[in-house]
Amino acid sequence: MPITPEWLDKWRIWPRMIITLYGVAFYQTTTWFMALDTPTNAQSAFVSVIVGAGAGFFGIYTNSKSSVNVPPAKKEACKTCGK
Repeated sequence: MPITPEWLDKWRIWPRMIITLYGVAFYQTTTWFMALDTPTNAQSAFVSVIVGAGAGFFGIYTNSKSSVNVPPAKKEACKTCGK
């Protein structure tokens, strides 16, 4: 099976890779911060930026859609009202 742009788009490789790499960065940042004896305000702000970026990455991940055109499903008429 050749790897084509359509295949990559169908499986949403890039959004999944971005959210996975964010998870790794979040985990490493969290373990680093918890290992500090006396964290400074700058270090706390850094962790806050990493955590806040997660909201953006999650929004991009959930709102991204495959650009492969999928025809909409046909809706059947209601049996009681006909709509």
